[in-house]
Amino acid sequence: MLPWRRLLRPLAVLSLAAALVVPTGAAHAASAPSSGWNNWSCKPSAAHPRPVVLVHGTFGNSVDNWLGFAPYLVHRGYCVYSLDYGQLPGVPLFNGLGPIDKSAGQLGVFVDKVLGATGAAKTDIVGHSQGGMMPNYYLKFLGGAPKVNALIGLAPDNHGTTLSGLTQLLPYFPGAEDLISEATPGLADQIAGSAFVTKLNAGGDTVPGVKYTVIATRYDEVVTPYRSAFLSGPNVHNVVLQDLCALDLSEHVTIGLTDRIAWHEALNALDPAHAERTTCASVFS
Repeated sequence: MLPWRRLLRPLAVLSLAAALVVPTGAAHAASAPSSGWNNWSCKPSAAHPRPVVLVHGTFGNSVDNWLGFAPYLVHRGYCVYSLDYGQLPGVPLFNGLGPIDKSAGQLGVFVDKVLGATGAAKTDIVGHSQGGMMPNYYLKFLGGAPKVNALIGLAPDNHGTTLSGLTQLLPYFPGAEDLISEATPGLADQIAGSAFVTKLNAGGDTVPGVKYTVIATRYDEVVTPYRSAFLSGPNVHNVVLQDLCALDLSEHVTIGLTDRIAWHEALNALDPAHAERTTCASVFS
C-alpha cells in the first residue's frame, strides 16, 4: 500500500470520530455537582408522577451532557436521573462508544433501578443524539415499552447519519470501516445503512403504547440529513426547532446542552396536559 493511503486510513477514522464528538468538558464529569438530579430518595409528585431518565450522546457522559437540562427539570419538580452507557475499556469519561444493542441493555437495567427506587410504574426518557435513538432499541427489542410512557429525542439519529457525506467516503479508504467497527462499534452502528440501523427500523419506527417526540435542528452538522431524525408512526410528534423560533441557530451539540427553546418543547412533551406554546420567548421561561 502506498504511504499516503496508509495515512488516509486513520485520518478517515479520526475525521468520523471528530464529527461525532460532543465537546461537553468531560474533564469535569467526576467532580461536577448533580444539582439535585440522581437523587435516589426523590419521590415523584402527583403533578409529575413519572421520573425522567436522561440519556447522553456519543462521547458524552451522565453529568456533562446534562449540566443545563437536568437542573432545568429538577427546578420544575421532576425526579431526574442520568446514566453512563457504552463505555470502552481504558476510555474514561467519553462514553457511548460501545455496541448500541449492549448500551440499550444498560439502559434497561438503569430504568429498572429508577422504577424500583421511585415506585413509579413508568418513566419518561429524554435523549440527546445517540441517546435519543438508542432507547428505541430498548423499546422494540428488550421489552422496554411497558415501562416507558414517552421517548423524547433532541437531534436523535434515528435513521443513521451520513455526517454530511463523510460516511459515503469510507469505501474509498480500504479498512477504515472495519477499523471503526472494531475500535468504536457505537460509531459504526450509527452510520446510515448499517446493520444496526436497518434492524432498528425494520417493521416500523415505533411501538404501540409509547409517545414519541423528535426535536431536530436545520443546522445539525452531525445528523445529516437532519430529517433522518424524524420517526413515522402513531403517537409521533416531529418538530424542527426553527419552526418554533426562526432565530434559533442551535446545531447538534447546543440543542441538548444549552437550548432552552428545545428544552421547553421537551417539557411540553413530558407534561402535555399543561403544555404552553414554544416560541422564541421560551428562552426566558
